Amino acid sequence: MKIPAIRAKVGIWVYYVSTLTYAQVKEHVKMVDKELHKSTVLSEMLQRSITDNYKQIAAYITQQEERFFNSLVLAVYDGDPQWHEIRLDYGDDEEYYDIGLLELTGEEKIFPVDGQHRVAGIKKVLSESDQFNEERIPVIFIGHRNDDDGMKRARRLFSTLNRYAKPVSQRDIIALDEDDSVAIASRELIESHPLFENERILDSRSKAIPENNKKAFTTIITFYECNYELMHLFLESKAAKDSDGKIMRVSSSKVREHIRFRPDQLELDEFIDLCVDFWNAFSSEISCVRDYLAATPAAESFRNKVDGGLLPFRPAALIPLVRAAIHIHKKTGDSFIKVLRKINALPMEISDDIWAGVLWDKNNKKMIMNHPEVVELRLVHLYDPALLSEKEKQNLVDKYASATQTRKEEAKSALGI
Repeated sequence: MKIPAIRAKVGIWVYYVSTLTYAQVKEHVKMVDKELHKSTVLSEMLQRSITDNYKQIAAYITQQEERFFNSLVLAVYDGDPQWHEIRLDYGDDEEYYDIGLLELTGEEKIFPVDGQHRVAGIKKVLSESDQFNEERIPVIFIGHRNDDDGMKRARRLFSTLNRYAKPVSQRDIIALDEDDSVAIASRELIESHPLFENERILDSRSKAIPENNKKAFTTIITFYECNYELMHLFLESKAAKDSDGKIMRVSSSKVREHIRFRPDQLELDEFIDLCVDFWNAFSSEISCVRDYLAATPAAESFRNKVDGGLLPFRPAALIPLVRAAIHIHKKTGDSFIKVLRKINALPMEISDDIWAGVLWDKNNKKMIMNHPEVVELRLVHLYDPALLSEKEKQNLVDKYASATQTRKEEAKSALGI
């Protein structure tokens, strides 16, 4: 191969920036084997680090028309790589170096220091079709020596590139992702729904609302997670039925896979309509939310440090509240308006004895964050005990007993089961 490239240097590394076709990646790039460790055990550890994520990359290549990848970092050793420099003289006393051809004989061994999953994904796609043979991916070539010093240097680079690689934050996904239906729908509502306009939605890096915030209804990440629960419902409405005629449950992995790719506009509009319907009903039927909307953004009377405030205004309670409403809607077939109107009559005060040890620490006057399933099932049980299966009731008893540190018989008595 003669590959047009740019040569540069950073620190101790001389590197070459170029591109390879997918076919060249498949033919010439091998997975890491004995290049970073002499030990078979340690080499096999690296092989096992290749997760099923490469299958998602393969799906991305075949399904996403606007696909793009960042550069593979490829180490080259053995063979006889040659650099043929080209000088560019523009006649204005300026000359440009470090542009040329990197010539590889074919005897070189090439392996990825960064990009193992991308390489595996490309190989999977090309093993099934030659449609993508000529697509090109950017690459950075570095030199490698297969001795102790070379292995040590390559291991350091390998760990540096992988340790400091930072995944896209959920906050950035919500703001930017054009494939994730939940993110798209969330942005649509933030721009158009009164409950999330102005300062009613908080741009935060976590679900928690700072104590000094007196205006926001909830955080953007909490809002996204509520809509994520609605995506479960949406996909179940389109799912096949089992032999008993019941809609088959949609797993979390199915939802995660679905939001990786933008659906057609009709399906996207249907999901946005579902979210709008839910939040319209939530705004009209939950009285404290209705009162909040009637005020200029001011949540102080709905969320405070003294008694915790009300369920909808606490992220730790809002998500299980939304899940409970969806749970009831699926079990009864009733509209969101009817479901939420009846939920509104349930205890909404965080300081109510019902939520002691589950949502509210009465002694320290603090929120408890880690029992969302108890909150959801308790709300459904308060709504109508008949809606919980025996297995769900047992689950509620077990988790309530664990949360409140009581015996199961005491938990049953407290729950009225």
